[in-house]
Amino acid sequence: MLEASLGGNSSHSSFLFGGFPALQHHQRLLVLVLLIGCYVTLLLGNCALLLVIGSVASLHSPMYLLIASLCAVDILVGTTIFPTTLLSLLFNWDRISLTGCLTQMFFTHFLSSLESTLLLAMALDRYVAICLPLRYNKIMNASVSAKLLLFALFRSGSVMGTLVGLAGSLWFCDSNTIRHCYCDHMALVSLACGDTERNRAAGLAVIIFFVGVDTPVIFFSYVKILSVVLRASASGEDRWKAFHTCGTHLMVMTCFYLVGSVSFLSPNINFPPDAHTFMGLMYILLPATINPIIYGVRTKEIRNGFLKIFKVRAKKLKSMKVKVSPAGKGKT
Repeated sequence: MLEASLGGNSSHSSFLFGGFPALQHHQRLLVLVLLIGCYVTLLLGNCALLLVIGSVASLHSPMYLLIASLCAVDILVGTTIFPTTLLSLLFNWDRISLTGCLTQMFFTHFLSSLESTLLLAMALDRYVAICLPLRYNKIMNASVSAKLLLFALFRSGSVMGTLVGLAGSLWFCDSNTIRHCYCDHMALVSLACGDTERNRAAGLAVIIFFVGVDTPVIFFSYVKILSVVLRASASGEDRWKAFHTCGTHLMVMTCFYLVGSVSFLSPNINFPPDAHTFMGLMYILLPATINPIIYGVRTKEIRNGFLKIFKVRAKKLKSMKVKVSPAGKGKT
């Protein structure tokens, strides 16, 4: 049935994850420190940010809604790879079907590319807000935000669907051990026998299509923003606010693209297998873990939102205690 769904070209119906072969005796420690530590921080940080943005009405602007979308993507992409990696390291449940592998591959790369598009949208949002402030509300309205979201979904879904479809058409007749802890595109393609030039070219084209397009647009957007802020006759406080806001976005973008570039280049460098696996894991987990920390610490409006929610909860608890008498009867 599986072979029929993939065109009858598959010789392996399941694969094994290579994981961290040099750290087999320290896998539980690795799970505790690296995976659970990062993943729990990822969940708590991004969920807290989503709670604040959703609860505070003043944060329902396009910029913060884009940050909320980024948080949701970070949660999903971490959840896509964490369960299989955890089961593999803890219980040696390291087998995955080809269909399951292709599904995980699609969602991992789809969500990562979606994050790149969201970072691009955030850069364009700051460009309009600072360079065209009088037209911001007209340009960045609900309709435009919805169209940007649909464009991001279509862009990532169509490109990654094609990439995974090409990988699913390969004939896997050699080793079935994926030298990774999740189904990465090139890690799976490297196991195929026969000509894989088309797949490698498609993988390179995807990198160019996202990183090669998004990064220059983001760079030139912030160059333009910088030039406008420096030329403007705004007060020092307004300039500092603009620099601070854009600096926060740039820190998040630098983390994502820098870790991603190292991960993409690591297979071409003579690193140990464990180092390749670690780079691929960090490409997913590190930006998703750090993003909410950067936004939560550096964005005043989000910090105030946290404090506001905390004070409201504290007042509710205090009022509940006041209403209850020592005898357990409510006051009149």
